[in-house]
Amino acid sequence: MRFQSLTTAAALLLLLGSAQAALKVGDSAPNFKTPAAVAGKAFDFDMAAALKKGPVVLYFFPKAFTLGCTMEAHAFAEATPNFAAMGATVVGMSHDDIDTLKRFSTEACRDQFAVASDPQAATIKAYDAGAGANPARADRISYVIGQDGKVKFVHVGVDPTAHVQQTEAAVKKLQQR
Repeated sequence: MRFQSLTTAAALLLLLGSAQAALKVGDSAPNFKTPAAVAGKAFDFDMAAALKKGPVVLYFFPKAFTLGCTMEAHAFAEATPNFAAMGATVVGMSHDDIDTLKRFSTEACRDQFAVASDPQAATIKAYDAGAGANPARADRISYVIGQDGKVKFVHVGVDPTAHVQQTEAAVKKLQQR
């Protein structure tokens, strides 16, 4: 009985702590510039510049080097050549500092895509990607943003690999238009 109560309480906390993306398909995606890293090297990521090259897969993740976030980074790293072949840029974002993300970009992202730092949670807030229990920390939310700056796809969920599979399918669908 005690175990069942704890399980129910944990499930309720997950539901209450999970954010729902406020940005919907068709909404304008906020532009931003922020420090990022790829292959261990820092640079300034500019959303407007990235969109000039093609669609952007922007995924928010809670914390570098945690199990789920590392799994998600590995899955995005494996899929990055597919995204690149479709003209899409992949960028992950968390509240982690840039030094942490320089390491994460090599160790977990396998030098395949950029991860952006948002320690003040400005972009996390602009995309309504904050975790319910801690809005400064990102929830697991993925967006596909078209070259027109509009949100084309949104996925909210705890399964890290579903984000990769569903955003890849959304980019394919976007190409077929």
